[in-house]
Amino acid sequence: MRFYEITLTPRAAFGTPLAGDTLFGQFCWQAAYDPTLLTGGLEAQLARYGEAPFAVFSSAWPRFTQNGRVTYALRRPDLPLDRLSPPPQGSRLQRLVHRKEVKRKAWLFLEEDLRLDPTRLVDDRTLAEFLLAQAPPVSQRLCRRAGAQQPLVFWEQPHNTINRQTLTTGEPPFAPYTQEVHFYLPGTELALFVLLDEAATDIERLCRGLARIGRTGFGKDASLGLGRFELTGHRELTVPSSPDANALFTLAPCVPSPGSFSEGYFTPLVRYGKHGDRLATSKNPFKAPVVMAAAGAVFMPTEPQALTRPYFGRAVTGVSLVQPNAVAQGFAPVLPIKVEVPHE
Repeated sequence: MRFYEITLTPRAAFGTPLAGDTLFGQFCWQAAYDPTLLTGGLEAQLARYGEAPFAVFSSAWPRFTQNGRVTYALRRPDLPLDRLSPPPQGSRLQRLVHRKEVKRKAWLFLEEDLRLDPTRLVDDRTLAEFLLAQAPPVSQRLCRRAGAQQPLVFWEQPHNTINRQTLTTGEPPFAPYTQEVHFYLPGTELALFVLLDEAATDIERLCRGLARIGRTGFGKDASLGLGRFELTGHRELTVPSSPDANALFTLAPCVPSPGSFSEGYFTPLVRYGKHGDRLATSKNPFKAPVVMAAAGAVFMPTEPQALTRPYFGRAVTGVSLVQPNAVAQGFAPVLPIKVEVPHE
């Protein structure tokens, strides 16, 4: 499979995070209406997805350029804090202070050679400063005046439900309500990593499908204007080889196969999926819940050849009663990482 980076620029607020499995689902709807996006059509590709995935999407991660070099900000690996940064020799108070500082650093900087260095941890404020440096000067001044110290700003968006008989709001369920949305800082660029099987599709066709998603809106409340983004470029990358790696770091939520890892560190994530497009208004629009490992998980695979494969996990089937052939992306693009095994 070939490995690409696609650059996105947000154009609106988002009601749904740009996660790999959700992006996969929306791309499948694009392929359902445009058979040219996938060789042989969507149904044929989904039938073999578990053995030969046509595409594996990462989640979207902030990126910025400094001194002509691209840096990505990924989720901190879900390793124990003492493994990420060993505590200093000293008093108990010093060790606790050190642990608190490491815990606050939620992001891992990754250079464009994609070689992981688990010590390059930063907090929200540091990342926000790097992202704001790419924004126009006016936006920088306004954000700093407002005290923006996080790369994502969460906001309660007010809405009204209108009673079409009286053309007014009123008693529930026509009362005003709020929904949480999130904004990226001005000037933020996002990197989406995608693995492609060129026998099934290519980067031009995949970008065509993603561009349509960006124009019509991604995720929840797209009809209200949320989830707009623009594709601003793509390039092919090489997954680095690491001879001393003994684990895999995931770039999207995934579902590991039973017995596929001997040791794992992850945050559980329950995906309460919902059908999109016309099935969203069917009698049963909801999919079965899927328990996943959130992006940033670290797995030590049981099979040595898994360390050279660019993705980890499996396809998830049986998630829908109204669409039996539905498949969820349980795969995730991965990067090799070396994890120190504690001596007993």
